[in-house]
Amino acid sequence: MTSDLQSQLEALRIEAQKAIADADSLEILEKLRVDYLGKKGQLGVLLREMGKLSAEERPQIGAIANVVKEALQNNLDQQRVALETAKIQAQIEAETIDVTMPGVFRPQGRIHPLNGVIDRALDIFVGMGYTVAAGPEMESDYYNFEALNTPPDHPARDMQDTFYLPDGNMLRTHTSSVQIRFMEESEPPIRIVAPGRVYRRDNVDATHAAVFHQIELLAVDEGLTFTDLKGTVKEFLEAMFGEVEDIRFRASYFPFTEPSAEVDLRWNGRWLEVMGCGMVDPNVLKAVGYDPEVYTGFAAGFGVERFAMVLHQLDDIRRVYTSDLRFLRQF
Repeated sequence: MTSDLQSQLEALRIEAQKAIADADSLEILEKLRVDYLGKKGQLGVLLREMGKLSAEERPQIGAIANVVKEALQNNLDQQRVALETAKIQAQIEAETIDVTMPGVFRPQGRIHPLNGVIDRALDIFVGMGYTVAAGPEMESDYYNFEALNTPPDHPARDMQDTFYLPDGNMLRTHTSSVQIRFMEESEPPIRIVAPGRVYRRDNVDATHAAVFHQIELLAVDEGLTFTDLKGTVKEFLEAMFGEVEDIRFRASYFPFTEPSAEVDLRWNGRWLEVMGCGMVDPNVLKAVGYDPEVYTGFAAGFGVERFAMVLHQLDDIRRVYTSDLRFLRQF
């Protein structure tokens, strides 16, 4: 019985070493390890026969089995290292860059004029202590109108007719909805600036588009006044346009601010209407749970496209949407 087991162990060693040497992948090598040295492997099956041996024979066969196991484990480790090294070498050769080959030309990109205006404006406001906030472009009637002091029968809705969806939601007409969402989740003092795409059912022409971009700012704190609003707007416009000849505020109307004003800028010898602003209406503060007897706030907003047209002397708003490289390469 001893000689039979010894012969079987030797035959198993020779067979396993040949299979390990022929293994050409780590997956096959792992399968061989399990087949020969696993709990249910061939070596284990042979060792179960040791129970039939006498007490004198068992140590002899056990020693031979250990030698076979160590030999096979060493063969497995060596083959694994060889396969891993070959795999890494093949990957290095496949990924080698031939520095003598000509490079692939990729034209340098440019910042779109709208993105340039947005980045420039946000840099100014962040420098003044404002936080950039964002919100969904698909809004509910509550956030887009009602919370902003514009009930269903309010005539101001006619000025902001938008695209309505079958579920009752709509595409937002301004980024003021971001202000409501932010105030609902935050306590004063707050200072935020909200950039984003907005939608209105405007007739498309040289100065109007159904889809455009807005940037709105909001500040709420104790004791804020219209003087704070004027100072903020003046500081922003001077940083945005450089040397400004004059700035004027004209009384206007917005349902969510009171008093409200349009801001005109005298630039290059002519007056330009550039943005709207006002003190936050007490009803808006109440809608988000703020006490208007304690807190006041101001808001302002402008169209990014209008600023881009002024700063870059564009004659038609549609040029910024056509993706015409002849136009875009100028920036």
